[in-house]
Amino acid sequence: MSNWWKKEVVYQIYPRSFQDTDSDGIGDLKGIIKRLDYLENLGVGTIWLSPVYQSPNFDYGYDISDYEAINPEYGTMEDFDCLLQEAENRNIKIIMDLVLNHTSDQHHWFLEAKKGKENPYRDYYIWRDPVNGQEPTKQAGGFGGSAWEYDEASGQYYFHLFSKHQPDLNWENASLRQELYKMMNYWLSKGVKGFRLDVIDLIGKVPDKEITVNGPNLHEYIQEMNRETFGKSDALTVGEAWSASPQIAQLYTSPERNELSMVFSFEHMVLDEMPGTSKWNIRAFTLPELKKAISKWQTALGETGWNSLFWNNHDLPRIISRWGNDTEYRVESGKMFAILLHLLKGTPFMYQGEEIGMTNYPFTDISQLKDIESKMMYNEYLEKNYPKEEILRLLNKKGRDNARTPVQWDDTEYAGFSDSEPWLPVHADHKSVNVEAALTETDSIFYTYQKLIRLRKENPIVVEGQFRLLLADHPQIFAYERILEGEKWIVAANFSEQHVSCRMMDDQVTGETIIGNYPEDTYRLNDLELRPYETFAVKVSF
Repeated sequence: MSNWWKKEVVYQIYPRSFQDTDSDGIGDLKGIIKRLDYLENLGVGTIWLSPVYQSPNFDYGYDISDYEAINPEYGTMEDFDCLLQEAENRNIKIIMDLVLNHTSDQHHWFLEAKKGKENPYRDYYIWRDPVNGQEPTKQAGGFGGSAWEYDEASGQYYFHLFSKHQPDLNWENASLRQELYKMMNYWLSKGVKGFRLDVIDLIGKVPDKEITVNGPNLHEYIQEMNRETFGKSDALTVGEAWSASPQIAQLYTSPERNELSMVFSFEHMVLDEMPGTSKWNIRAFTLPELKKAISKWQTALGETGWNSLFWNNHDLPRIISRWGNDTEYRVESGKMFAILLHLLKGTPFMYQGEEIGMTNYPFTDISQLKDIESKMMYNEYLEKNYPKEEILRLLNKKGRDNARTPVQWDDTEYAGFSDSEPWLPVHADHKSVNVEAALTETDSIFYTYQKLIRLRKENPIVVEGQFRLLLADHPQIFAYERILEGEKWIVAANFSEQHVSCRMMDDQVTGETIIGNYPEDTYRLNDLELRPYETFAVKVSF
């Protein structure tokens, strides 16, 4: 196997918000095809496509009602086949988002399962009798409330870790597993080059014992999946695993275990939350905490397994608004996040609009929000007597719709996304923050990403070099080095709006600039004076 994905940068498309071509305010597959030349110019070699399957859209595609059909809002199977071919013509691979933990309650299997206890599909889901007239366990659902929903017709409860419209699949059922593998092979045979596996750490759950993550059979299931499906090809697989520690990630990703290429771990992305509480319980994080988390994963998976690298996705707020500066230093902080991430060891994942520095949308009313998680949180917090202003402040900080507003292609009324009103509002800053402007400005965030993608392809040190953290306790500077066969790169970032002085080396070492976000040819590492968000990578001899 070539492990081609180690040199790749993956670009995530959330189709609903990428490009509309049929004037319904919703992005579609033809819109993605229309923008493939743009992605080729950026340099990405792989697209991760958020779900485009048939779905009632209760959770916008993460509630699948038919795994082998395309949602008509996005187009047809012919459009999908055309997308695969047009991408291949540009040497771009497509990996699909796949939800194997649950289906929609509109899926054929669940509609059959509800018909009665004797139905052959009943055991594809998790059903339990009431206990003392109540839910079988105290397990809470991920979107609030109980994880059990009562079915009047059969007098039993079914299990759902997310909404009641997303019943969990019963992975203990061998027939179900084979159905899923058959479906995965269907997409692989079409030419899909891998999968992003949604909440894969939940499929081994043991509901009666309230074990939801990292269940006893989890890795056995994934190894079976590997043997039956993507293990036969050189596919990229990345599992969403919020619960993974570096040690658990080694189980998923060590090549000899034949499981996944990598996992999405989120330790670095929950540092602004109060530990052990909800994501809405926000606290200030410190830079040393972030450095510690990233360094831990870089070191643990340095030789065993492989890291995914990301700041943004469809579930997270925009990183510039979250931990950067989305006003005065939007461009500088946007480039800082790019350089810091892309020169780490692992496969970088970009999210649509990240390359032009898109920011969070300032929602002013709950009616503007579409995300089920945000709407349920809003109602729950209203019941707790939180002021509406405070709830909206939290949603504007951490809500998922921040990432889902339309991509800003130009400065026209609907940002070139559509010629009719989009399903989510367009950010007012699209007048200046858009692709058209980014392509004409030679020092835009776009060209920093383009250069970083090229550096990865041309320099083995970026892919294979050893990682070592520098200045671990410095409150404002994030610095590390990459080392490979007598070559050393040093990356340093001022993670603040202040001017910061620092001494990285005692000797008078001058580094030749590889990339930076301020115009500077060389840096004296024994006497650094960094401007707000100033970030650079230099090559030093040793």
